[in-house]
Amino acid sequence: MLTDLLMAIAMFFLNPVFYVALFAATMLGYFRVKKERRIFRTRIVYGGTEFKRLLKDGLLAAIILSAIILAAGLVVPLEWLIALSIISVVVMLTGFYHAASFVYLAGAAAVIVWLFQSNGWNVNLGLVEMTGRELSTGWLVPVALITGVVLFIESRMVEKAAAAAASPRLHKSSRGLRAAAYISRRLWLLPVILIVPGEMVSDYAPYWPQLPIGETAFSFILFPFVFGFQGRSHRTLPVYLYPKIAKSIAWVSVLTVVLALIGLVWLPMAAIALALGAVSRLIVSLYYAQKERSGNYAVTPQAQGVMIIDVLPGSPAQKMGLVRGEIIRKVNGTIVTNETELYEAIQLNAAHCRLEVIDHNLEVRLRQHVVFRHDHHRLGLLIVE
Repeated sequence: MLTDLLMAIAMFFLNPVFYVALFAATMLGYFRVKKERRIFRTRIVYGGTEFKRLLKDGLLAAIILSAIILAAGLVVPLEWLIALSIISVVVMLTGFYHAASFVYLAGAAAVIVWLFQSNGWNVNLGLVEMTGRELSTGWLVPVALITGVVLFIESRMVEKAAAAAASPRLHKSSRGLRAAAYISRRLWLLPVILIVPGEMVSDYAPYWPQLPIGETAFSFILFPFVFGFQGRSHRTLPVYLYPKIAKSIAWVSVLTVVLALIGLVWLPMAAIALALGAVSRLIVSLYYAQKERSGNYAVTPQAQGVMIIDVLPGSPAQKMGLVRGEIIRKVNGTIVTNETELYEAIQLNAAHCRLEVIDHNLEVRLRQHVVFRHDHHRLGLLIVE
């Protein structure tokens, strides 16, 4: 049993999707930091953040998803997993994370399997052979159900991490003023236990644990599900935009699961579930993208004071509870309207920094922290003026 477990883990690490995901997450952090240093001469969070969150954010979700798949006995064909791996690798290597939602990846993989079957294609990939599979066998039903559940997990990941992952960029507003937009790009990997028809695996790995159901043997495999997200905001602060997007994605996941369940009694509904899920997910993306392309910038110079673009983690500004989009009106009782006045006011008191801040609700609140002389640059603020 221990040998089987070790082999299952080994097979997971032999999947190229895993290594491409590690590379892609590393590149996400590298290019983000490079862009931030070029614009602000500093990085917001360290470059390994995307790499660190790749697996960590989704571990619990992967365990729950695996339990659902095993409890429901959702069997997926190896052909679909091969196609899914190919599509996932292509999306990650191209960096086109607008197309990295799992419903797009799963739907595209299903189309590839159908094309192989309808055209009689056959490709030898070495350890496995890529062929098609007839839709009449009902394999689209578990695929659609799993896709709907992963789509719900995607919504939770977007709500949890998209705002924190948003990296600021400087633009010019319609009035010619400097303003900030935020780009959010994130990738997640779920190590999921799947069930595949045993004959498709046992030929290449006879040591694999078998689960006999009726007269058919099935195998457990550990497979890396990968999905990503990309968004841009300037009209709405990320902390308010991405929970709305996450809620919309959650409703798309519910729609996909409900239609997939109908597929249990009418097989064509499974294909409709995947197609409608992909179309609905695309509509969500286009709707919010269009809203963010119009309207004024949320973060732009203000007459009331100094507008905060971002706050560096672990800095005095973060300890004071300052956040993006707030306006610093006074420092140590002195009204400030630009960066120079802000730092000059901070240096007036070598041991104490008292701020009067206008929050997102346009209410005034007070924040204070100990600051040492000549250490004003360590306050940890990125501001726009």
